[in-house]
Amino acid sequence: MGDQKVVLVTGCAKGGIGYEYCKAFAEQNCHVFASDIAQRMSDMLDLRADKIETLDLDVASDESVASAVNSIITKCGKIDILINNAGIGSTGPLAELPLDAIRKTYEINTLGQLRLIQQVVPHMASRRSGSIVNVGSVVGKVPTPWAGSYCASKAAIFSMSHTLRVELSPFNINVIIVVPGAIRSSFGNNNVERLQNYEWKLYKDFKEAIIERAKASQGGKATEALVFARHVATKVLSPKPPKVIQFGHMTGLFSLLSWSPLWARDLFFSTRFKLNSKVFKVY
Repeated sequence: MGDQKVVLVTGCAKGGIGYEYCKAFAEQNCHVFASDIAQRMSDMLDLRADKIETLDLDVASDESVASAVNSIITKCGKIDILINNAGIGSTGPLAELPLDAIRKTYEINTLGQLRLIQQVVPHMASRRSGSIVNVGSVVGKVPTPWAGSYCASKAAIFSMSHTLRVELSPFNINVIIVVPGAIRSSFGNNNVERLQNYEWKLYKDFKEAIIERAKASQGGKATEALVFARHVATKVLSPKPPKVIQFGHMTGLFSLLSWSPLWARDLFFSTRFKLNSKVFKVY
């Protein structure tokens, strides 16, 4: 394998940002392992190339994660970079969203990342080398209405990453947080599809606003996924990678909101997502 970097990327089905991460790292002469759940393996067929291999990996399964990591170590002897990209959206009012849906969001978005970390860290520590890239979101720092469970799952990524960065420093392991803004992908359509499973009661009159939030990141000015992925790959592979990589449409707005007083932030989101009107009926 020589000096060629071995990169494991999770959540790589076609249409998502992970798919573009694989191409971006392969362009930088890395040996990439593109992974996703068994049902989506066919969505990665186009990725197969000299520098990209596909791998069945379910981030919600201890056994699947251990098997995938051990398979790469057996074949290549190392994992230089882990891109913790796998994740799902979760849209709906917190007062009504089923707890099972919220648990699934945490299991994949939060514990899924930690599950991979706990498997790769011993190998990286033994070599005193490695980079762990955890994918957060701008809404992990500035949560929005109608996506509270998703925002909370991404907020946890910041806390975990800041802790890990210090805890893993004795082993020379970098921990990098990627903070995407609005990036064009299949994420919005997948969010809207999940909403078909729910029938709101208290929030019945807000159905259209909730749907609008589900696809909010996919507006006309959203950053192209490959542009975003290439930016991240370049930063991660630099001699001194940054601790945080924030990039994409709307990151400036969310940075401003993070510094705004809460009354101003609440007013902005109440207006943006149709929560500034009074509700007089209870269903």
